[in-house]
Formats: sequence, C-alpha cells, structure tokens
Amino acid sequence: MNDRVRAFEGIHNFRDYGGYAARDGRLKQGVLWRSGQHGGATPADLSSVSELGIRTVIDLRGDSERQMMPCLRHDGFDGLVLFAPGETAGSELAPHEEAGRGITTADEARAAMTKLYVNMPFRDVLVRSLTLYFEALATRDGASLLHCLAGKDRTGLAVAVLHRLLGVHEDDVMADYLLTNTAGDPQKRIAAAGGSIRERYGAQITDDAIVALMGVDAGYLHTATRSINDRFGSTEAYAEAILGVDAQRRAALRERLIA
Repeated sequence: MNDRVRAFEGIHNFRDYGGYAARDGRLKQGVLWRSGQHGGATPADLSSVSELGIRTVIDLRGDSERQMMPCLRHDGFDGLVLFAPGETAGSELAPHEEAGRGITTADEARAAMTKLYVNMPFRDVLVRSLTLYFEALATRDGASLLHCLAGKDRTGLAVAVLHRLLGVHEDDVMADYLLTNTAGDPQKRIAAAGGSIRERYGAQITDDAIVALMGVDAGYLHTATRSINDRFGSTEAYAEAILGVDAQRRAALRERLIA
C-alpha cells in the first residue's frame, strides 16, 4: 500500500488511489491522486507535483479554509480548480478541527468524529462539491487531484464512494481509507495539527486525542456507510439521487478510469 504514497516536505497524505481491481478490470494508475492541502508546499514539492500532469483539482474545503490556507500551485499550472462556494463542514472548520471542540480524551475524540460522519454524506455544500468531483472524473481528460484540509475525512468519503461505484472490493475500499494513518510522515502531520487544535480549544486535549482526531478509523467510514444505506439502500442509489451519478455517468466513469 505504501508504494502508492508520494513523499513531500509540505504536502501530507499524497497518494494514488487508482490501481485497485474493479468490476470490469482495474483502476488506472497515475490519474487519480488524493492529498491534504498544498498551502505549505515547498518549491521542490511543487516541482514534483508538476510532473504528475494533473489537469483537474477538486478542492473539498470550505471558503474559510481556502482563505486561511490558500493552496500553492507550480509555475505553469493551467489546470481547472473546482469547488463549491460555502462551508463543506458543519462550520468554517475542517471535520477534525470541529470534532476537537469540548473533548479531552481519545475516546471522546473518536465519538465526536463518529458523530460527524453520520451527516457528512448529506451536507449541502459538500454534496455540491462531490457532484463537481464526479462530473469532472466522467468528463475531463488527464490526471486529477482530490483534496480537503487533511485529505482524510471528506476526501476519504469521496474516494470510498467512487471505489464502490466502480466495484472495488470492500477490503480495498477500507484499506485505501485507512492508509491515511501511515501515509507519508503522519507524526509530522499530527504534530502540526495538534498545535492549532490546542490553540483553539485548550491544552487539556491529550496526545492520544490529537492522534484520534488526525487519523481515521474503520468505524468512521462504517458510520457514513450506514447513514447512506439507511436513507437510500445503497451507495449507488445515494450517488444517483444526491450526486447525479446515474447509469450514464457510471458508464462514463468506467470508460475513463478502468483499464
């Protein structure tokens, strides 16, 4: 799994989420990239990203996050950056930051993150952003990059939906989701986020709680999946009703993304 991961100095959780066996073949590699935000990218990072030929960037962050941490792009980048205006989380904060409010322990952090996942698939602005994501994958040529702030919750949900629509085995769906916990330099990512979370909410938050907030857990994704299934019966029905991914769009996704 770690062969998928690209190491950067200032971009965390950057990896290829293609290559998995799917219903009609195997997802292409080198065209589906995911990561955290690029606001801290170094010149060397940007040079490496430029070599990937990314033509479309889908930014799942909200307006406040983009204003606080504008993403850097390499010289000569002329691709399309897509996002829906508004806040894609429940506030101006990313989900892991939102979940830090009022918690102290790791158990409280996991409970708060789980609670956020219940409604994450149905948040209005995130739904509009995900609609742009699936439209871009079905209609645009070249490699794409999907990211949010940490590249783990909103991005993780979006990738899981795509994988399921394309028939990726559930074990691989979960493995890709959980790769956040080991991809790149998670300790550096956790330490950087821990400072900002404690600055916002207080020093009483334990180290284990920070780790829980900045990682992912199978239970989080299971929670979102149950919410989708409870309302729509399946990921496919959810995607068609909420994200506009009908049979024609699913066919276009298969044609473009499966080798």
